[in-house]
Amino acid sequence: MHRPPLLPTFDLVLMPPAVLALHELTKGYRDGSTPVLNRLDLTLQAGEYLAIMGESGAGKSTLLNLIAGLERPDAGRVQFEGCDLTALDDATLTRLRRARMGFVFQAFHVLPHLRVWQNVALPLDLLGRPQQLRRARALLMLESLGLAALAERYPRELSGGELQRTAIARALVHEPHLVLADEPTGNLDARSAAQVLATLRAQLHQRGAAGILITHSLAAARSADRILMLAAGQLQAVDAGTALAAPA
Repeated sequence: MHRPPLLPTFDLVLMPPAVLALHELTKGYRDGSTPVLNRLDLTLQAGEYLAIMGESGAGKSTLLNLIAGLERPDAGRVQFEGCDLTALDDATLTRLRRARMGFVFQAFHVLPHLRVWQNVALPLDLLGRPQQLRRARALLMLESLGLAALAERYPRELSGGELQRTAIARALVHEPHLVLADEPTGNLDARSAAQVLATLRAQLHQRGAAGILITHSLAAARSADRILMLAAGQLQAVDAGTALAAPA
């Protein structure tokens, strides 16, 4: 008996939710009359590394604080892995930040009385992980960043570039899904800055984490996969060709 050819079948591919989605995010100055962010939208997928540029006072740090749940928007929503952060209480936000976000700042924020590996292990300590696991994970992270030989040293014995790579190790040790970096190279010379940015990019891609770099420097922004400019409360795409052709 003749059978008709089977129709091709296709597996249904379900796209995972965005790691981060900002919907009409609005934030004004204290009096509320002048918007810093004006109905801003943004979507960030797993593995994306985004640079956000802007002049001083444009609202870059405010945007980062809203994404992290450190400030509340006047209107709009911040969705992190499908969860509306604006609907969470402060205690829940704190637990979420500790478990799923990593932070790298311009100031290194290392504790001078702790050894390098102990500084890196701090996020695991806050999550209540056993000491043996904390040390093992910290040493692995330091090795991946070329800092294994410095594990037992104190921060005062490290260079600025080494301190910032230590901060990157600390931001990634608990395997966060989103890493937020606020002007992480502002205190570094050009050579150390380039090394730190290359390290951050490589680590994000290797671990499949999403990342946002806040910077006013085009040279720093070039390390990212995509560049946006924050101006007049809105994010605007920066033409890659123009950005790459511009002087550092």
